[in-house]
Amino acid sequence: MARMRQKADLPTKVCAACGRPFAWRRKWARDWPQVKYCSDRCRAAKPPGPES
Repeated sequence: MARMRQKADLPTKVCAACGRPFAWRRKWARDWPQVKYCSDRCRAAKPPGPES
């Protein structure tokens, strides 16, 4: 059986909306480079910026 990975060993990022650090999740495995927000709540409340 494979050993579980410690949460401290996972890559982390800082949320663009709230500024808190968040860790990698399995559901983000395919698009981790594009993940900017820690939750749906932060994504909905993203700061206004230039539309690109």
